[in-house]
Amino acid sequence: MSDADEHRTAGSRTFARRLGIRCPAPGSWGTDHRGYSRLRRGRVLAALAVLVACLLTFHSAVPNTVGRIGSLLETFLPWLGLAVPLLLVTALLRRSVTALVALLLPVAAWSILFAPRPAPASEERAGLVAVQHNVNDVNTDPAGTARTLLRVRPDLVALEEVTPAALPAYEKELARHLPHHAVVGTVGLWSAHPLEDVRPVDIKPRGFGPGWNRALRATAVTPQGPVAVHVAHLPSVRLGLRHGFSSAWRDESARLLGAALAAEKEARVILLGDLNSTVDDRGLDPVLARVGVAGGGFAFSWPASFPVARIDQIMARSAAVTRVRSLPATGSDHLPITATITL
Repeated sequence: MSDADEHRTAGSRTFARRLGIRCPAPGSWGTDHRGYSRLRRGRVLAALAVLVACLLTFHSAVPNTVGRIGSLLETFLPWLGLAVPLLLVTALLRRSVTALVALLLPVAAWSILFAPRPAPASEERAGLVAVQHNVNDVNTDPAGTARTLLRVRPDLVALEEVTPAALPAYEKELARHLPHHAVVGTVGLWSAHPLEDVRPVDIKPRGFGPGWNRALRATAVTPQGPVAVHVAHLPSVRLGLRHGFSSAWRDESARLLGAALAAEKEARVILLGDLNSTVDDRGLDPVLARVGVAGGGFAFSWPASFPVARIDQIMARSAAVTRVRSLPATGSDHLPITATITL
């Protein structure tokens, strides 16, 4: 290029800049790296989005060998969804198309697992109303707790951590609307329908004393026919720095409960209880193999002060569980939950 040509080119570029027009550097005409840069931008964010989607979808593949990290993840699995808005804001700030597209994966996975599903219109008012509540053995207001549970006009109420001192208050208040009841150890069942064949169920882990009785079964004679109702309170889990997520006793008790449900002769079965486990936790697999759970939604029940997980469960076999929700707080460290069971 001659000196005159270079001078004319430089003048054209100066004029273009004054007009606000961006010109590529000499030698770069016809090459635009901006699209490629946008694709590369946010690759780390996209990878994190894919990781969240994989944890949601394939949580059962996370090993339980060290500190039972798999069960710990599954206990709080819905809370992985909090990663989505954080990644979304960061992707928008980075103007990353790649990250925004990748975020569709965890959104879809979370929605499939946890988005509430409306009950069919035919089931909205039909069926038995069940209430499950760990009332706490240091509850100072058992009568008030019972009155709170009766507000939903239940057909079945299951209680755990019922102490001998508090039992008379529960019996007096609940009997106003639920005249039939059975108590075994620290668990009880109150029913609007007659109860037959009441007996304890042994879910005691090895090493526990003979006084540890935390499960029962009874046959509720309903207008739709007999239904076996099981009430259970599985052992608590522990979370510590030394041993991680400790759930061996709960898992052993869950296996015993699963065996009892497998041996149940009634076709229709309802399970109510504080299982110290979410339905995503693999520790509950022996139970979930015998009963079904309600679709989407949360109904977190523990701790009552700031619920983060539903460890109180209402499940059924040969029946549909719908409209699961939490009830107002009582004197317990758990929230009550209620559901409709269509037989």
